[in-house]
Amino acid sequence: MNGHLTVTIGNRHPDDDDLPPSDNNNNTNNHYDDDEELVDPDDPFDITQTKNASHETLRRWRQAALVLNASRRFRYTLDLKKEEEKEQKKHLIRAHAQVIRAALLFRLAGEREIVISTAVTPPTPVGDYAIGLEQLVSMSKDQNISALQQYGGIRGVSNLIKSNPDKGISGDDADLLKRKNAFGTNTYPRKKGRSFWRFLWEAWQDLTLIILIIAAAVSLALGIKTEGLEEGWYDGGSIAFAVFLVIVVTATSDYRQSLQFQNLNAEKQNIQLEVVRGGRTIKISIFDIVVGDVIPLKIGDQVPADGVLITGHSLAIDESSMTGESKIVHKDHKAPFLMSGCKVADGVGVMLVTGVGINTEWGLLMASISEDTGEETPLQVRLNGVATFIGVVGLTVAVLVLAVLLGRYFSGHTKDVHGNVQFVAGTTSVSNAVDGVIKIFTIAVTIVVVAVPEGLPLAVTLTLAYSMRKMMADKALVRRLSACETMGSATTICSDKTGTLTLNEMTVVEAYVGRMKLNPPDDSSKLHPEALSLINEGIAQNTTGNVFVPKDGGQTEVSGSPTEKAILSWAVKLGMNFDVIRSNSTVLHVFPFNSEKKRGGVALKLGDSGIHIHWKGAAEIVLGTCTQYLDSNGQLQSIEEEKAFFKEAIDDMAARSLRCVAIAYRSYELDKVPSNEQDLDQWSLPEHELVLLAIVGIKDPCRPGVKDAVKVCTDAGVKVRMVTGDNLQTAKAIALECGILASNEDAVEPNIIEGKKFRELSEKEREDIAKKITVMGRSSPNDKLLLVQALRKGGEVVAVTGDGTNDAPALHEADIGLSMGIQGTEVAKESSDIIILDDNFASVVKVVRWGRSVYANIQKFIQFQLTVNVAALVINVVAAITSGAVPLNAVQLLWVNLIMDTLGALALATEPPTDHLMHRSPVGRREPLITNIMWRNLLVQAVYQIAVLLVLNFCGESFLPNQDTRAYAFRVKNTLIFNAFVMCQIFNEFNARKPDEMNVFRGVTKNRLFMGIVGMTFILQIIIIEFLGKFTSTVKLDWKLWLASLGIGLVSWPLAVAGKFIPVPKTPLSRYFLKPLRRLRRSRATQ
Repeated sequence: MNGHLTVTIGNRHPDDDDLPPSDNNNNTNNHYDDDEELVDPDDPFDITQTKNASHETLRRWRQAALVLNASRRFRYTLDLKKEEEKEQKKHLIRAHAQVIRAALLFRLAGEREIVISTAVTPPTPVGDYAIGLEQLVSMSKDQNISALQQYGGIRGVSNLIKSNPDKGISGDDADLLKRKNAFGTNTYPRKKGRSFWRFLWEAWQDLTLIILIIAAAVSLALGIKTEGLEEGWYDGGSIAFAVFLVIVVTATSDYRQSLQFQNLNAEKQNIQLEVVRGGRTIKISIFDIVVGDVIPLKIGDQVPADGVLITGHSLAIDESSMTGESKIVHKDHKAPFLMSGCKVADGVGVMLVTGVGINTEWGLLMASISEDTGEETPLQVRLNGVATFIGVVGLTVAVLVLAVLLGRYFSGHTKDVHGNVQFVAGTTSVSNAVDGVIKIFTIAVTIVVVAVPEGLPLAVTLTLAYSMRKMMADKALVRRLSACETMGSATTICSDKTGTLTLNEMTVVEAYVGRMKLNPPDDSSKLHPEALSLINEGIAQNTTGNVFVPKDGGQTEVSGSPTEKAILSWAVKLGMNFDVIRSNSTVLHVFPFNSEKKRGGVALKLGDSGIHIHWKGAAEIVLGTCTQYLDSNGQLQSIEEEKAFFKEAIDDMAARSLRCVAIAYRSYELDKVPSNEQDLDQWSLPEHELVLLAIVGIKDPCRPGVKDAVKVCTDAGVKVRMVTGDNLQTAKAIALECGILASNEDAVEPNIIEGKKFRELSEKEREDIAKKITVMGRSSPNDKLLLVQALRKGGEVVAVTGDGTNDAPALHEADIGLSMGIQGTEVAKESSDIIILDDNFASVVKVVRWGRSVYANIQKFIQFQLTVNVAALVINVVAAITSGAVPLNAVQLLWVNLIMDTLGALALATEPPTDHLMHRSPVGRREPLITNIMWRNLLVQAVYQIAVLLVLNFCGESFLPNQDTRAYAFRVKNTLIFNAFVMCQIFNEFNARKPDEMNVFRGVTKNRLFMGIVGMTFILQIIIIEFLGKFTSTVKLDWKLWLASLGIGLVSWPLAVAGKFIPVPKTPLSRYFLKPLRRLRRSRATQ
């Protein structure tokens, strides 16, 4: 049993609310030593993190749990058997992909030796297109280069499917419809979700409910035999009806939950991406892609369909999702086929879509494996432990009650309502004896139903499902359930700057060409034509963006990343003609922008065979590689004497929170450029002896409301750290503006640090310094990963935001990875736990609120459920031992179980978050689930209920008005006990809403579901007492007894207020009991 006791070692300690923030933090740190002592390797439920947990760990806790209905209890956990089947299916499909790849490599090797002319069937026109679906799919799936060549290469295939490699398809509705009819849609058949009948069947799998149904059937048969059909069916029929009601309500609740998860899954798969249609770059859903679409690809993108590469530079594809091997495959005109579902690991390219949906290997894979929402959360695992512990206690109590009642029954100590002994050896008939035993057995089984809180672990799923739906409205899409919960424990958030703390609406507000500052920045009149031409050439060719000028003379459309858009827009204002410049030179090689090197470059071959190499990137880094600059008169000047001037200009712009980008170039000799394609792909662009062309300052204003959001985090004990690739001066200026740094005095090392400096420290030094870091500038993704690792080793619960492909390791390593919905790459999103749909830091803070709310709601439900458990068990046990009869019968207990389990969970697990949650310290991972405050509230209410109801049980008849018969008086008394008990639960449900606040009614009217459930419970209770007496063995109560019942329930409100004045110790009760047990165990182990 000691192993199970640890499950009460949970998270928050509400007493910490009263401490000042500094005390809270010290308190938290002091707990770490205790925590180490509290880790129990023998306890299967002691799992603080389910992210990346092994299957063995997950299997262990499942086997240890006491479960009455496995199919329901484990519905939202990972199905380990299905997971293994899924891996086998993936292996089969991947094996097919590997065979194709091996055949392709073999064919390529052969073609290098001799030119083979493989016969390929010429394209057969089908409908509106000159090639049919079968031939197109066969070419893509088999990666058949011979077929591609015979069809006329990229140009030929694009003509066959009426597309254009440069401008894409026209994209009008009629064209899209034709394409979908001819080549299919980019969707795959999804497996249908479970039907309501399946949920009904699973709810019925509960062992205790099955036993009750059997008991009801036997009782029904005996009742009809002894009392006739008219009167004899009530006992058995009422139990059967109560069980049926429990099953229907449970199944309905579970079914509604599953629909919410299905909707969220569909949202997860709806990737937005850019396509070129009619020469314009537009954003569409992955599901809307059709054959013939032209799609630009960049680092971190998912290949959205099967296709052929049109153009590419250093394009490397990670095909591990299809082949199972984490091998990077380089793509060029010799290996041009791209497989759907793979990720772009490096480089840039443009692809032509040739296969979509079920006609791709990825579509087949996704259609054959069901999207499993199963995944356990730490809270779910620990609540299974709590449920197991309570269940064992309940089972023991039920066995005890069964033994006592059977003993009293067969020894002749049990009397009926008339005072007659129920069993007399040799006199009582066998059928009466069996009937008596079944009634006793039914009560014992019903005690188990009430005692084993099946709904406790499921309440986590319920509150998570509710929270996830509401978080969508707050612009957060939860990919991993446990993250929603872990966010409540977050002690620090490492946030990006651009787009998260700032608006990502960039404009060039300052520009230097040579030593001359342009005022305004888009005034080209003072620039020499040579300087202007080189600047425009560098911007137009060294970009992943695009400029579209409508033929009708409409507004110019600029697309690309925010930085690219800002620089392209500036160049357009300077007079750049994007299409003309791009047609005047040929791109030889591209070095895509890299967050490690902080710059990107391109090599161009000009019309006169000259070579220009253009670079663009972080101003101080590009400046360091320049030896000359081009002045405003178009003359080359040495930069050595002017470096101080340029550095000062950069620092001045950075101090005003501007992002500084430098544009530089150099000429190169044609004969030094590799001539064959393979060497050209491996060529490193020359990056020294550059000529500085311009430095621009880009303004990206702080998001409105960020300062308030940062303050909310600080007040909540969550430290916000800024990790950015920008210049340290820019980062410092934004951090001051956002309130991350309180003042200039704080802006000193190690509070602000450069990534390079942090990287060079030893592991121990990094751990020591990490907690002090508030701003990290010029950081690479690897620096972010090192910071996350150092913080986690120091005991912090770390949330990290990221948008780039290289952020994936940090997002994966963090306790909670938050990717950006707008700027984030698909690789970053897949490595993250939550996607922030609007890229806004304020949405991150809302996620923290929801995380804390999940935890708080579960605690409310635990307090409510345990109060009912303790009271119901104690009342029935005491009554059974003393009088041989129980005041709460099987049907009544099933109704109480319904109020407590399903309806109680619905009412309390769907409480929206309040501001009060953000005035607490973060939820510690190992602080008790059942806190001292909860124990106090629970015991105050349980003791009151037990005392009142036992007094009614033993002395109730003397309080009641004189009844006609003793039997009727007995039934009135038991009805009053049942009614008063239910009223206590209804009123106590309000107390459970605010375990640590005096005013339990604050915001209650806003939660319509809570009010609806409480109202419905009350109305149903009136119906049960007044109209369903035959079923529940109750009688109608007069208005005085109704008032008495309401009065008994109402007392729980002032009692709850009075109880909150009782002081509780800071140290959790569980620790007093567990420490000696652990020490005893250790001493035994060492002997």
